[in-house]
Amino acid sequence: MSEAVECALRTLWIGAGATVVMDLWAVLRQRLFGIPSLDYALVGRWLVHLTRGRFFHDPIGKSPRVAGEGVIGWTAHYLLGIAFAAVLLAGWRLEWARQPTLVPALIVGVGTVLLPFCVMQPAMGAGFAARRTPRPAMARFQSVVTHAVFGVGLYAAAWVARVAGL
Repeated sequence: MSEAVECALRTLWIGAGATVVMDLWAVLRQRLFGIPSLDYALVGRWLVHLTRGRFFHDPIGKSPRVAGEGVIGWTAHYLLGIAFAAVLLAGWRLEWARQPTLVPALIVGVGTVLLPFCVMQPAMGAGFAARRTPRPAMARFQSVVTHAVFGVGLYAAAWVARVAGL
């Protein structure tokens, strides 16, 4: 197998796997602490409205629903996870995926919190770094923890791929 194909396959596996870990964390967080997960249909709604020229919403929940917003949002969620895995492999190369270590995965995972803090939360009506939410500090903390879990998921998915001989 060529290195390009191997890199593409590992990127898909690691990104999707890390996103699954993040989603399992959201379920666990809901069950243990009663903290609801992000409704990815709202992400889909935002993306569709974005294609129609509307970037900002106040808040996104009050914007008109769009057909297929749930599927669009969940698809975008997984595609972003794969894109962030590509960033990890671009920075640390295929060698990292063959012999994964935790620190690079955590750097990328925690770094991904910049997307919601700087783009998605402001665009969806929550303000920069969730400043317009009822409990901004808690929202920020939960975002950082969730993205750290994503980083652990990047490492875990790469480790599983290595052990499985993928």
